[in-house]
Amino acid sequence: MKYFFLSYLFVGAIIVSAFGFRGSKSELPPLEVFPDMDHQAKIKYQAVSEFFADGRGARLPVKGTVPMGFEIPSKPVASGAKPPRVGFSNGVGYYDTGKVGDYYGDGLPTEITSDPSVFNEALIKRGEQRYAINCAICHGASGNGKGVTSKYGILTAFNFQQPGNTDPANAAAYRADGAIFDAITNGKGLMGGYGGNITVRDRWAIVAYIRSLQLAAKESGVTLPLQ
Repeated sequence: MKYFFLSYLFVGAIIVSAFGFRGSKSELPPLEVFPDMDHQAKIKYQAVSEFFADGRGARLPVKGTVPMGFEIPSKPVASGAKPPRVGFSNGVGYYDTGKVGDYYGDGLPTEITSDPSVFNEALIKRGEQRYAINCAICHGASGNGKGVTSKYGILTAFNFQQPGNTDPANAAAYRADGAIFDAITNGKGLMGGYGGNITVRDRWAIVAYIRSLQLAAKESGVTLPLQ
């Protein structure tokens, strides 16, 4: 037993001699076992750099760059054209939250349906594209909840194609448009929120596309596209 304690003290002495006591100060660089990319070859903002001809580390945006979440008006505001809404907004209305008071609303908001230039086939196409990028990996290309992640032991995502999915009276299978929008924005269960990645209009486009998938399956009796 004494050899155990002697070995224990010996190992402790080695550790203390190598790392020092907790809280001790030293002018030597710290010993980093796992540096975690703390030190990288990079240029910090507003720093001088001899790499570029103008000597500035910060680079100007590419000509014509538009900040994420904003759109270039088709007509100048001076001509009387209404400027587009900010893509990522923090409003309290149905368009921005998916809620009417404390309850989820149903149906697309008037900000979309009242504008023929927005509420058209292009909206569904846009929703299909955004859905394929952000949602299909878990919910499946058809919305049946059997995406790629389900093949690797991850719990099955919500199935938008289960029986009763278009019946508001079926609480287990039906999700109101506002509820789907809110889930995209803030996340639900194991799903993280996409409010910072997908613009408000694109979230509604995804909702519209999910509805089109459900209606297509209901009409044909086949869940399309299959995955």
